[in-house]
Amino acid sequence: MTLPRRRALALASCALAMVVVLVVQLADRARGTEVPRCERFAAASAERAALVTGAGDGPGDRVVVLGDSWSAGLGLADLADSWPTRLPGRVRVAGFSGSGFSIGASRCAGVSFAERAGAALRGGADLVVVEGGLNDVDQPPAAVETGFGRLMARLAGHRVVVVGPASAPARMPGVADVDRLLARLAAGAGAAYVPTAGLDLEYLPDRLHLTPAGHRAFGDAVAAAIDRLDRPEG
Repeated sequence: MTLPRRRALALASCALAMVVVLVVQLADRARGTEVPRCERFAAASAERAALVTGAGDGPGDRVVVLGDSWSAGLGLADLADSWPTRLPGRVRVAGFSGSGFSIGASRCAGVSFAERAGAALRGGADLVVVEGGLNDVDQPPAAVETGFGRLMARLAGHRVVVVGPASAPARMPGVADVDRLLARLAAGAGAAYVPTAGLDLEYLPDRLHLTPAGHRAFGDAVAAAIDRLDRPEG
């Protein structure tokens, strides 16, 4: 092998080694920033779970809300302003920011709705309200459908109301597709579906999360929809 060729190979090997090192460093850096974010979300989820609202210990009074950052109250100064507090009954919340029906909705491990359903139901539930979809707008429909199926399997035997995504400006236009998909999946699973894409809500500057007034409007709309479901026909 000639000297110039050996030098070229040596330079190429050095360049490749530098690329490998850079990729590893970037991956470590990404993991280093993601872990604290997931830890913050987990702490916020636990804080919201500790806030149990409403009253009633009779049959039908125990309500569990399984959802994303809207249920967790991300961006609110007072978690009591989050929308689940507008629901009647004794309401417990299992909300985790960034989570959704599909596993890929969040970079945090083990936080999809199906994966958290078991823990959410440990205290018992007469009604399970599943709120989400905004974090699934960039996920393959098949992944959403798989996650939805796993969730319904874990909620078997419970009354379930699925609350679809509102038209958050930051997640448009993907909301419409997820809304239609969830409506179809809920119908197939025998669960009630509450569409919220048509609601006029007030958003924070990020155009994704709700203001306290937005939470009140959203919660009141969901509560009214559930009330209509409970009314006898005729």
